[in-house]
Amino acid sequence: MDEWIYPIFVTEGEKKKEVIPSMPGIHRFSKDRIAEEIEECLEAGIHKFMLFGVTDQKSENAWDAYREDGLVQETIRMLKNKYDSQILLATDVCLCEYTESGHCGIVDEKGTVLNDETLPVLQKIAVSHARAGADIVAPSDMMDGRVGAIRDALDENGFSDVSILSYSVKYASNLYGPFREAANSSPSFGDRKSYQMDYRNRSEAVVEAQADVEEGADMLMVKPAGMYLDIIRELKDRFHIPIAAYQVSGEYAMLANGIKQGLVSEAVVEESLLAIRRAGASVIVTYFAKQLAQKYKEEFHAI
Repeated sequence: MDEWIYPIFVTEGEKKKEVIPSMPGIHRFSKDRIAEEIEECLEAGIHKFMLFGVTDQKSENAWDAYREDGLVQETIRMLKNKYDSQILLATDVCLCEYTESGHCGIVDEKGTVLNDETLPVLQKIAVSHARAGADIVAPSDMMDGRVGAIRDALDENGFSDVSILSYSVKYASNLYGPFREAANSSPSFGDRKSYQMDYRNRSEAVVEAQADVEEGADMLMVKPAGMYLDIIRELKDRFHIPIAAYQVSGEYAMLANGIKQGLVSEAVVEESLLAIRRAGASVIVTYFAKQLAQKYKEEFHAI
């Protein structure tokens, strides 16, 4: 269980625990209720989390993503003040939840995602998360050069101890639909194929990962996980830093709904995670973390 990171969605408002229809058992929590989820996880043995913000405060330049008193920033402070070293917090660094376009970067009037203009915004987001108390920042935007830019910004602001978990290999997959519902982050036009990777291309994964290593990434992420076990192994064999894999929302939804309908047994969850681990991932981001940890605890006490 120590290798699992549990994603949590934090949303605006109060007293909210919102069902996500496409992801059975997963919810959006307002800041005042998110501790309930953390407590259940700690009780089960899960202490690593990745925060995603869900907001209606969208703009052209994603200004809400880097406010010092923003939703994610305030949630980080609250959780760190309450739990301190009991938890490890990673945070999503991206623009898609905060832009009017729903794209992961700044967009011009022609609808083109602007790589270089996006980098300073990513720097601001990462530094604001680090200042709030994040242990790890995880850029998921796929802009070129963002790892180096974020590393420079963190170091210049005194956060050299904050790690970067880079989404180095993020494919333009068909498995992201439930997440986009959960995070309210679907593109308002077009798609993300201009900056996410072609899933038919294997060699580009090594090129992208090598660039992130040279720019200062502390960990490399492969996303999605289950359909890209070969890529996980490729990176594990080539690089000497931890390899992470994200079992994404679509993977979760297919397995969870298959179990719910009696098409497969619950054992498929452990099988899927062991496959990812066997391929070489030493860190796994998965929505199954809490429920599987609770199951293990119940089984242990039943012995």
